[in-house]
Amino acid sequence: MVATTLSENEIAAAAKILNKILETELAGVVRYTHYSLMIFGYNRIPIVDWLRSQASESLAHAQQAGELITGLGEHPSLSIGHLLETHNHDIGAILLESLEHEKEGLNAYRELLELVKDKSVVLEEYARQMIHDEELHIMEVNKMLRKPGEIAMFKN
Repeated sequence: MVATTLSENEIAAAAKILNKILETELAGVVRYTHYSLMIFGYNRIPIVDWLRSQASESLAHAQQAGELITGLGEHPSLSIGHLLETHNHDIGAILLESLEHEKEGLNAYRELLELVKDKSVVLEEYARQMIHDEELHIMEVNKMLRKPGEIAMFKN
């Protein structure tokens, strides 16, 4: 039989993962905002616009995670996730760092899905949607890392 509710331990574990997601997404806001300030050159405008939209989306994802945390009766973290400053502001380096950040978020959403699968429709659907979104972001960054005319996936 499929469980329809989470135990107290599972709620605490879900909140812990959601707090990690919250912190990662808040780090994304800072990271993408910083990157948008460090873009120079002929293609600056569309890249800056894309990075700023990523920052806005990260904020929305952080807020969504926070709402779920408080919905579970838990306390949202006031911390921010890991921020890496390489001082390498070449667009390729920025995209590689973005790719790593997106993978970190994807792993957290997969961890949540593993915990709540068949136990909470709300959290399961949330995790699946976020996995979908993160995989699309990873695909997009991968396309941006390819040289013009290359079809094969970028491998780092």
